Formats: sequence, structure tokens, C-alpha cells
Amino acid sequence: MNLIMEKLGYLVFVTFLLTFNLVYAQNNYQVDVRDAEQKIIRGHLNLGGSNPQGDSISVNNYFLEYNEDPFYPIVGEFHYSRYPEKYWEDSILKMKAGGINVIATYVFWNMHEREEGEFDWEGQLNLRRFIELVEKHNMKAIVRLGPFCHGEVRNGGIPDWLYGRPFDIRSNDSEYLGYVERLYGQIAQQIEGMLFKDGGPIIGVQLENEFQHSAAKWWLHYPGSPIEYTASQEDTDVIHEGVSISEVENDNAQYGSDHMENLKTIAQNAGIDVPIYTATGWGNAAIVKKGSIPVTAAYAYPTWAPRGPSPFYLYKDMHKNPDYAPVSYDSELYPSVPAELGTGIMITYSRRPTVNPNSIEPMMVRTIGSGSNGIGYYMYHGGSTPVFDGHFYNEEVGGYTKISYDFQAPIGEFGKLRYHYHSLKLLHFFLESYGQELAPMETVLPETNKQITPDDVNTLRYAVRSDGNSGFVFMHNFQDDLATNDLENLRLNIQTETGEIILPSTGTFSLLKDESAILPFNLNLDGAEIRYATVQPLTILNREDQKHFIFFSNDGINPEFVFENVDQSAVDADNAAVEADGGLTKVSGESGEIFSFTVNEKRFLVVPKPMALKAWKIDEGQMIFTDATILPKKGYIDILSNSGNSRELRFYPKLDEMPRFSGAQFKIGPSASDHFSTYEVSFPKVEPPFRVDTVSAERITIRSTGSFEGLNDVIMKVDYTGDRAMAFIDGKLVGDHFYYGKPWEIGMRKFEVKMQNDNLLLRFHPMRDNAEYLQDFDESDIPSFSNRGSYLQVDNIEFIPEYKAKMVIP
Repeated sequence: MNLIMEKLGYLVFVTFLLTFNLVYAQNNYQVDVRDAEQKIIRGHLNLGGSNPQGDSISVNNYFLEYNEDPFYPIVGEFHYSRYPEKYWEDSILKMKAGGINVIATYVFWNMHEREEGEFDWEGQLNLRRFIELVEKHNMKAIVRLGPFCHGEVRNGGIPDWLYGRPFDIRSNDSEYLGYVERLYGQIAQQIEGMLFKDGGPIIGVQLENEFQHSAAKWWLHYPGSPIEYTASQEDTDVIHEGVSISEVENDNAQYGSDHMENLKTIAQNAGIDVPIYTATGWGNAAIVKKGSIPVTAAYAYPTWAPRGPSPFYLYKDMHKNPDYAPVSYDSELYPSVPAELGTGIMITYSRRPTVNPNSIEPMMVRTIGSGSNGIGYYMYHGGSTPVFDGHFYNEEVGGYTKISYDFQAPIGEFGKLRYHYHSLKLLHFFLESYGQELAPMETVLPETNKQITPDDVNTLRYAVRSDGNSGFVFMHNFQDDLATNDLENLRLNIQTETGEIILPSTGTFSLLKDESAILPFNLNLDGAEIRYATVQPLTILNREDQKHFIFFSNDGINPEFVFENVDQSAVDADNAAVEADGGLTKVSGESGEIFSFTVNEKRFLVVPKPMALKAWKIDEGQMIFTDATILPKKGYIDILSNSGNSRELRFYPKLDEMPRFSGAQFKIGPSASDHFSTYEVSFPKVEPPFRVDTVSAERITIRSTGSFEGLNDVIMKVDYTGDRAMAFIDGKLVGDHFYYGKPWEIGMRKFEVKMQNDNLLLRFHPMRDNAEYLQDFDESDIPSFSNRGSYLQVDNIEFIPEYKAKMVIP
């Protein structure tokens, strides 16, 4: 008996040791960056150009260059034709304030040439005016020329009248190319003088879209008939429903390359000569070989594929292995620049995935860490597709809403900012300040990366970008369509050319569920050498010849900096501890608290992530932390608030003089630190001028009871559960919505004038218990259906005022 007990005790002890070692091994991760050195090739691509001011843009095999320095484009898609022109400027300013530096926009041929030979470039279709506003606010532009765009537009942008022609569209037929030549000629007239070569903001154009990969459905369709796609007969067998991996061998690939070459030649002959030509490169799509950048994509919540964990949260070397491979080109000859990173998705009648707003930041951290040297969002700003002559221009035959093109984007259909607008801003500020250092750095993947699959939520997902010595660790803890848990007791061991870095040097850290982090190592900040930091770089401010390095801390990771060649006595800290640590100097604060310190006249500020999400850059030397929306303009700043009529503004660094406000009252607020100037701004309270009248269970009227005086906008929030809802004025459809678990939010200023004479009617339709789209709903979100098998409930209609004030900082 004693012998048995001894053996059992021994087995228990061995099991404990094995379990302990396994857990220990799993939580201690190692990566060796000493061989990280990206080979840069120049001069092999037929791209690049200069402007009259002497500025130049060039493209090597790994990144873009502006005046021979690495340039990291942050591109946001915004369709001018899908937004009222009188609000374009505010939207462009919102994009700029969010950290976007390049705006991409489609030219939808069928909207501009609705009748053959009659082009319309007026009002909401005024491409030139839109580009002028982009230029006014010192941003760059990429114009997506078509002729085919898709964009969930009728025929993908191809005019109706091309269907009944004796030639294939999207082909090398001379008659078709003749029409393209006329289209490009018209576009060239609209953007004349606006190209980079003229000193203008247009640095690039996209040729076609997903050529030999995807197509739209023709408008001419009969219920029950086979779908006919907007593609040439030669490409029928290689066309996909959406952005996909292409499993089909394309025997017609040379024809595709020839077509893209033809389009580039037509564009250049029309005078559209730009430094950058792009072409969608995923899934074996055709590009201009060595004459265009093959841009990439990633959609984690597609409507054209089954619901399930995607690979877009797994780190990889995207330069060598692009998403949606195989591709039609040698990826190592081109930089990895995405154009369609899905910040949302356009839902259809039969498929309605809800994009988790927490999913977007981790996907972008993964994309940047995987070697991307550009970021391109589709869509960054939603909109409403216009109606012309009673025709709807969304792709109705594809099951899309007739007007709404909200896309669940960071900036919604009516200009409202969503959570991922703010979370992405953290990355954009980082890329603005550190993109030049990051762009040449190679992606290094740890050994553990090989074993991770989308359903593995227990292994730390991370990658490093490094030059062999310095770099950044990119990590996240998210997977679409799967629940994740906090990853605890983690440590990183990084082998660099100058030695080993253990992060943190003592203790461990946790990466909480849905969170991500970017941590620097061996980073020289203007002479202050950081061995490592467990806080994420946010931005760098330059104020009166002093640099301010702003970081933010994440819950679960104790915030600390470890400096080399910095004496402990040279650090002046506020709310932080300073100690010597084996020849290094460590500065540490408390998680969730603000702390700051100075090293050799360089100022460091650390704020918690919730506060960083409220950060706005006014200029290169000033930030404001606030829940309000901050839009810097020439000589003043607009302050918008749609979450209350009182807001706090915290300025960093402190202001020398008190700002002046108009349209709001203000008072000096309590200061959380000696480093901030704090003010409380109060807007005169205004009741939204609307009244709700219930006509029936399925019809509600909204009446205008006054003007918008004192308000910038009013958001009508319609909280309902059903199949779909539509809005009418004078019997005409002006807005629509497919229910997907979120309230319908409508910006009412768009309808202010029309509603002075007519009411707005909301019409609702019940959800059916056999609806195909229920596959995209969590079981807890599916209502209990009646015996009739249907459900409709309008719970509440709320009107949220958006206030506006002006501020001048002396």
C-alpha cells in the first residue's frame, strides 16, 4: 500500500512538473531578429514622378518614398457621389482629423453618363470640386477611374446602355476601348491641373477593379433566371462573387495583362500621368506588370462566404505571401499596400453580418506587423447612393439596400463617428510619427507562429518588425466569430544585434481579450535610447523647440520605460517611480493613471488607453483630449458634440493663453495634472424640432416642428427589431435600412428643407422566422416569433442633437 502511495505521489509530482513546464513554455515567447534586413530594390518599376515644387514620389519593392524618405500612406475610401456636396468639407476634415492622409474615391461611370454622350459633373457629381477640397486641406488623393468599379453600384459602374452592344465589356475589343477612351478623356478634363505633376493633390489612380477576379450582376435580370455578370466571355470561368482566393487556373492571364496595359496607355494619352498607378491584385487579378502597385484586401465579415473564423488575424509576411494568394505577380517586387481592408461590410438582404467594432484595430495591428507599408480602408466613410430619374444606383439585383451605403464604416452614412474611428486614430498617429522608421523594417515571425490556426485562441499572436536591432512588437488577442480569453503571465525574449531583451525585465504581463499592443525596443528618440517600453507610442509633438513623446498604457500591462545611457538623476518624473536597474534606468507608472517625466529636455507623457481614444491633434505641437469632435480649420477649430451639451477639453501641453469660444459658454475646469489646461464647454440646450406620430404598427410619421437653429445636425435613432425599414418624403424613397441587430441612425439635416413641406414616413417590415440572414445573428439576438412566424417591434425613436461651437487658440 505504501509503495502504491509513493508511486502515486511520484506521478502527481511529475505531472505537476510537466504541467508547470508546459504552461511556462507557452507563456514565454522568443523571437530572434538579428538577421532581419530587407533588401531594397529600386528602379525596376515604371512608377514615380515629381511636381513643379521639386517634390518627388517613388516606389521601391518594399515601400513608397516622398522626397526619397519612406512615406506611409493611410488611405480612406470616401465616395463623393454618395454624399451631399455641401457637407463634403466637414467629412474631409473628419477624415484628416482621424489621421487619414490620402482620400480614395471611385468615379462611377454610369452616374456620370446616364444617357450615352451626356456627361454630368455637377452638384454631388462634381469630382473637381471634391478634389479641390482635398487639396485645400493639404491631403492627397487617389482617383479610382474604372471603367468597372463594383462598389456595390448598379452594374458595378458600367452604364445600362452598354449591355445591348455587339461587343464584350471589360475586354480588348476596340469599340469597348473607344468608350473607355472617351470616359478617361472626360475625367482628365475634370481633374486637369489637379495632378501631382501640376502641383496638385492627385498622386495616383486605380485602373479598373478586380479584373479577371470579380464582377457585378447586370441590372437586366429576371426572377429565377441565371445571373449574368459584367465580364467578358473570356473571363467568365475565373469570375468570383466577391474578394476570394482564386482556385481557378487562368489560361487567359496574358489577355488580362494586355488589357491593364491598354488602360494605362489610354489614361496617359488622356493626360492622366501620375506617380502611382494601382490595380487590385488579390486572387490572381490582372495588374500592369511592373507598372502598377498590386493592392491587397482583407474582409473578416464577408457576405459572400460562410460565417466563421478568418485567417486575417494570423500574422504572416505579407510581402512574400499576400492575403488571397495565389496572385498573378511576383509579390517581392512590389510593396505590400492594402486598398480594401474591411472596416465594415455592406450587408445584403440575405446576409447581414454585424462587424464587431473591436475587431478593426487588431486586424490593422496584424496587417502592419505582417509587413504592410500602407493602409487602405474600404469604406472609411459611408454614404447614400443617389437616385436619378427614378432609378436606384445601388446593385439592387445583388440584394443590397436601394440607397444606404453605410458599410458599418468608421464614419457612418450621415457622418457620425463610430468607435473604430477612434481606435484606428491611435494607429494613424503612430504611423504619422514613426512610419519613416517602420517602413524599411522587415517582418520577423516567431517559431510559434507556424502552429497557430484561426481557432487557436490560447497562443499569443505576435510578430516583430525590425532592422536587426531596433523595432516594434505587434501583438493582439482577437479572432472574428470566436470568443477569446485574457492571455496571462506572458513574457517576450527578443534576440537583437546588441543583446537580449526580456520584456518585461521582471514579472509578466497580460494581453486582455479583444486588445492589441505595439511595443518598441531599442528605439532612439532624439537621443533618448529606449531599451524597451511596455506602453504603445501614440505620437510626437514638436512645441517651441521641445519634443513631447506621447504614449498610452493598456490594461494588463504595467507601464514602464527602460533607458540606456540615461543616468537616474537626469530623469525628472511626475507620478512615476525612477530606479536604477542593472546599469539601465527604469521609469514606471501605475496602470490606468497619467504620468510624465523629462529626460534631457525631452518630455514624455503616458495616458491610459481610454484617454488616448479621446486624443485629437490640432497641429504638430498641440493635442486635445475630449469626447467632442475636433475639426481644425484655417484660423479656428470647430467643436462638435452629439453626446450631450457639455464637454471637457484637456489641452496638452498647457496653453499660454485662454482660448476664445463662440456658440458655447466655457469655464476653467479642474486640472488632472500640471501639464494640462482644462476647460468645460457648455452648449445652449436645444430641443430637436421633431414630433413622432404613430399611424400603425408598421408606419410612423416624423413631423418637423421648427428650424435647426443652434444645431449642427440631429441624429434620429430608430431602435427596432424587424426585417427592414424605409423612409419616404412625398412618397419618394429617401433612405432605407436592413436590420442587422443595430439601431437605424439617420442624420436629419439632409432632409431639413424637404421636411418643411412634407412629413417623413417610416415604414417597417416584420422579420420572418425562416429568413436566410438569421444565420448571421447570435441565437440570443433572434426574437421569439409568434404563431404567424413573424416579428416586428419598434421600441423607441430618439432624437439626439449635435451641437457646434467655434474655438480660437491665440
